[in-house]
Amino acid sequence: MDSEKMSSNAGQAKGQAQEKASTMMDKASNAAQSAQDSMQEAGQQMKAKAQGADDAVKNATGMNN
Repeated sequence: MDSEKMSSNAGQAKGQAQEKASTMMDKASNAAQSAQDSMQEAGQQMKAKAQGADDAVKNATGMNN
């Protein structure tokens, strides 16, 4: 194998490795964003439930009038 072909093969391998790394980083970023979105939604649901419980206590004790 001559040096030009070896250099070409090395260049192709490097390009493929970079593309694979880029794809993996994109997947990791998407997973992180999805987790963040899920946590934000869970936080909003907890806040709504806490507000509902607060209102129920106020109603039960007559403090809401």
